[in-house]
Amino acid sequence: MALSLVGASAIALSSPESATRQLLFLGLGVLAALLVALPHPRHLRRVAWPFYILVLAMLVFLLLPGVPDWLVRPRNGARRWISLVVTDLQPSELAKIGFILVLALYLRFRRSHRSLKGLVPVLLLALAPMALVLMEPDLGTAMLFLPTLFAVLVVAGARWRDLGMIMLMGLLGAACMAPLLRPHQVARIKALIAQVQSDTRYEDDIGYQGARSMTLIGSGGLHGHEEYEAAMLLKWNHLPERHNDMIFTVICTRWGAVGAGMVWGLYGLLAIGGLMTAGFSRDPYGKLVAVGITTIILAQMVVNSGMTLGLLPITGMTLPFVSYGGSSLVVTWIMVGMLVGIARHPGKSTWGDSFEFSGRGRS
Repeated sequence: MALSLVGASAIALSSPESATRQLLFLGLGVLAALLVALPHPRHLRRVAWPFYILVLAMLVFLLLPGVPDWLVRPRNGARRWISLVVTDLQPSELAKIGFILVLALYLRFRRSHRSLKGLVPVLLLALAPMALVLMEPDLGTAMLFLPTLFAVLVVAGARWRDLGMIMLMGLLGAACMAPLLRPHQVARIKALIAQVQSDTRYEDDIGYQGARSMTLIGSGGLHGHEEYEAAMLLKWNHLPERHNDMIFTVICTRWGAVGAGMVWGLYGLLAIGGLMTAGFSRDPYGKLVAVGITTIILAQMVVNSGMTLGLLPITGMTLPFVSYGGSSLVVTWIMVGMLVGIARHPGKSTWGDSFEFSGRGRS
């Protein structure tokens, strides 16, 4: 909730009307989280495969030729959104949930993933949505599936030697997907390399957004600027997508390095809560789902922070809970609801209580 409110405050600096809509999405997200948290987590197992298949179908639908623009609305050359009249739905956000649910269900009582051969079907579960998301194109979201897969496999007991091989296979698979990258994505990677080499030739072109972001982050210093001054800096530096993908830049401009550290600290608390939920859960399915949710949220935070700081290429990745966007905010809150539901129903112990003796026998 703190992250969501910080996000709404940062969005208001450049787009007050978007901040109002964000608060409405926040209310919807909290309601969705409560509805997901109330039922027993076993219901998640029942819907895992149907939901995963439905999400894959929606991702394919986005790529079909001939679909009218009023239904699949292209933005900046990307086909990521399905119009619901009052708002837009981004299936790639739902794909994160579907992937985690199916992955946990597949690994729940299997031992095949403890061999290299058994890891191949697991890798395919990740590559299917990953490839479709990459074709939208959405490089940022596609980057989240492999680290989530790796974390869940570690908890599921996969051998480190086999995980090293699966990482190699994943990198080779990612290399095979390189031809799917659009020219502007390749250009952004080149701009990042040039930026690291202190080459400024892309700063007025494809590297403009990254250069503006780093300038504004540097201007924030340790404690940031007053609200009006921060708003003017953002306005006259013409930072694109400052209420969405670049919201972390806004936070650094307004509250400086201290504010950035506090935001990272809130994500750290969220990670501790998610991993404690996994640790206390005695249900294998709930344990794996909790680890998957925690990992994918943290991975998304790292990618977004990295691209605003100039450490990663600009990928159009939102900052969870903080960036403007209904699909991203509501889906992330649904993940929180799933974590709460798992914490509320940790499952029955798989071992009996220890014997207790007293003078009158066992109590």
